[in-house]
Amino acid sequence: MNNLNKEQTIHILNKIYQYELAGVVRYTHYALMITGRDRISLTSFFKDQANESLAHSLQAGDILTGIGGHPSLEIPKIEETHKHDTVNLLNESALHEENAITLYKELLSIVEGSSIYLEEYAREMIKTEEIHGMEIHKMLKDFKQ
Repeated sequence: MNNLNKEQTIHILNKIYQYELAGVVRYTHYALMITGRDRISLTSFFKDQANESLAHSLQAGDILTGIGGHPSLEIPKIEETHKHDTVNLLNESALHEENAITLYKELLSIVEGSSIYLEEYAREMIKTEEIHGMEIHKMLKDFKQ
């Protein structure tokens, strides 16, 4: 990690940490607001996503502090669309996952060649978020006309 750009790495890890914490709020809100025929299964899904976002934020925060950073107490602004039907919540979830992938890819581009650990962490998180995105798109297939 000698040639690691710590300033950039800390900055993006803080963004990831904050974004994942925002995911906790987002998915908890979705779990509470979902109605209709898919409420039972989607409530569980969104609660699981909230828990996973918390785990992801803690992991990013642990790495962040491990390289000398300081986790922020802020989270990004979360837009409230007030559209709580299944399709809108799943589409918003898909967008959230895509944005997370972008952040992890940014981390990968910063740490590539500097730290195998951080490279593997970024790749694993990209993989995880891509899987989430695929699952959400599979759920949305029922709603395509």
